[in-house]
Amino acid sequence: MKKMMLLLCCCFTTMLAVAQNKSGNKWIWGPSIGWQYQSGNFLKAAGWGLFAPNDHQYMKVEAGANFTWMRNQTTVIPEVGFTYYLSDKLVFPFLKAEVNPYTVTPKIGIGLLSIIDLGLGYGFAMQTKDGFKPLQGITGSVSLNIPLNFHLQ
Repeated sequence: MKKMMLLLCCCFTTMLAVAQNKSGNKWIWGPSIGWQYQSGNFLKAAGWGLFAPNDHQYMKVEAGANFTWMRNQTTVIPEVGFTYYLSDKLVFPFLKAEVNPYTVTPKIGIGLLSIIDLGLGYGFAMQTKDGFKPLQGITGSVSLNIPLNFHLQ
């Protein structure tokens, strides 16, 4: 599973770097913090990079961790995600995929200038962590993305 996550991360990074070189666009990057419900409440913290492959859409790659307190234990679950913003207006509709060692979660949602994201999706369990409940089913999330190097093209 770790090898699969590393391979996905490398593929996304390579794809985005090639697209960035072709388009000449710069990355916007920063931290994000959020909340997600998926078989329980999670605090999400991540670092992300975003760029525009063309004049009307954005792509974001993020890597972080989900923190929770369930079954009398603190649990930290690493996660990678890829978001494709379909528009660059005030409200950005998006498609997103998140992968962690236990779940694959496709999502749809809207972002307010890609700073506040509201997502809804379904988590498909791949395996269950020992002593933990399965992470699967309907999921909802809210995240705040803080750009640290915002620039106008």
